Amino acid sequence: MDVGSGPYNPRTVDEVYRDFKARRTGLIKALTTDVEEFYNQCDPEKENLCLYGLTSERWEVTLPAEEVPPEMPEPALGINFARDGMQDKDWLSLVAVHSDAWLLSIAFYFGARFGFDKNDRRRLFNMINDLPTIYEVVSGGAKARIKEKSSTPNHSSNKSKPNKIAKTAKVQPKEEEEGLDDDDEDEHGDALCGACGENYGLDEFWICCDICEKWFHGKCVKITPARAEHIKQYKCPSCSSSSSNKRARP
Repeated sequence: MDVGSGPYNPRTVDEVYRDFKARRTGLIKALTTDVEEFYNQCDPEKENLCLYGLTSERWEVTLPAEEVPPEMPEPALGINFARDGMQDKDWLSLVAVHSDAWLLSIAFYFGARFGFDKNDRRRLFNMINDLPTIYEVVSGGAKARIKEKSSTPNHSSNKSKPNKIAKTAKVQPKEEEEGLDDDDEDEHGDALCGACGENYGLDEFWICCDICEKWFHGKCVKITPARAEHIKQYKCPSCSSSSSNKRARP
């Protein structure tokens, strides 16, 4: 389990930031695209479990470290116990908040261990703070945060914007796309992917969930433009999982 123990110890600000982003990517996957698998692994009948973001950009639900005190900060303990006692959305948001706190503690653990000075700590925090939190990605707050940024005077007017995808997951005809008003373009142009939390990239396929209205890179949710043409109502992995879990409960 590459949660930080072992030979890998980032020693510079850039290395710690890369470590932060890799773990963050894994945690976001657990709470968005892999949410059904994550839900199933968090069985309340099992022992205290923790959600780890790994440096390989993957995630793992497992028991906490055995040594006391642990070598590095540990994630929230026992996240599985609350799974069936809360609404799915609220539970995922709670795990997201604890995951954000853990990521920060890991980053600044390295900073303290390797003697980052005031300027290095400030630089590290500013780099981290430019990214949406996991909670913002999971709850949809990242979209609102980007909208707020876009309203500032320094916002770049020529930033790449995603091609408009209808909420039925079909690509709009070119003529109709050209007729979109500025407000509609602004609504989606600066959105972040609900799966990976990153901005839209040039010429990337972009799709919106009909249920939660979050936007996703097609590659993140494994939807191609050809497949999207035949989807009448698109549900993202998180919404699909929530629906199936509610049907399965007595």
